[in-house]
Parts: sequence; C-alpha cells; structure tokens
Amino acid sequence: MKCCSCEVDQVPEFEEAAFSAPLNKVVKCKTNYGWHLLQVLYEREESLLKDIQPEEFHAKIQDPSFIEEAQLIDVREPEEVSLASLPGFQVLPLRQFGSWAPEVTSKFDPMKNTYVMCHHGMRSLQVAKWLQTQRFRKVFNLSGGIHAYATKVDPSVPT
Repeated sequence: MKCCSCEVDQVPEFEEAAFSAPLNKVVKCKTNYGWHLLQVLYEREESLLKDIQPEEFHAKIQDPSFIEEAQLIDVREPEEVSLASLPGFQVLPLRQFGSWAPEVTSKFDPMKNTYVMCHHGMRSLQVAKWLQTQRFRKVFNLSGGIHAYATKVDPSVPT
C-alpha cells in the first residue's frame, strides 16, 4: 500500500476501513500500530486494460474519426518501425522508456482510449500495464502485435 508517497507495510485493518468508509466521512480504525483516523476524499476510478484482437483493431482504424480520437503508441525500436508500421502510431521505443516516461501524461490524455502495439504484444503489454499506473483509464494492447495484425488481417504489412 502506498501512503504519502512512501512505501509502508500493508495493514489489513486499515485497508478494510479505507475501502468501507463513506466518502468524506472521518472513521476510526484500530491496528497493531494504534488508533487511526482516516478520511476518504475521492474514489479511485476503475482502469481498463484489455487485449484487442487484430481483426477488431483493423475494423476500428477504418473509421477516420478513430485515428483522430484514439491515442496510438508503438513501443518498438525505430529499426523495427522502419520495416513495418501502421498509420497514426506515435513511436515511443521501450528501450528509451526513461526519456519519454516522465512526460507521458503531458503528451497523452489519460482519459482517452489508448492503444499500444509492439511486434508480438509482450512489450506493449508491459507499457499498457504501466500506463494504468499512470491513471490511464482505458488501455488496449494489440494482441499478437503487428505480427498478428499482418498475418491475420493485412498481409501487405511485412512481418
């Protein structure tokens, strides 16, 4: 459990009190560490992480408004992208994570649908999970990556 930006031990009694407390009401909680007063100020919104199949993704990108409204992130390396790419994706290589990660919430809107792609879907899954920790609400991982997209949907895309 994170509290005040520092790591602390998980305390089941405290967690139970926090998750059952009504919003904005101060409640008491007794733990092995003593008595605590806590107040829940807001509820954390649910975050969705879902695999999207290449066929479903292909149908979506046929709609021009989808490309304008969705956020598309390709986490492959530039040399991979030069061999095969899909329109509308911003390239943020996973190997350069340290340089782009601090700015991701200022460059992308966490409230918009965000689609992440790599070659086989594993690197993009890592980034998709990380985006959830950055409060991105709806994150989609292209299942099987661009390789599955090419083999199942569009053979003109090199694999």
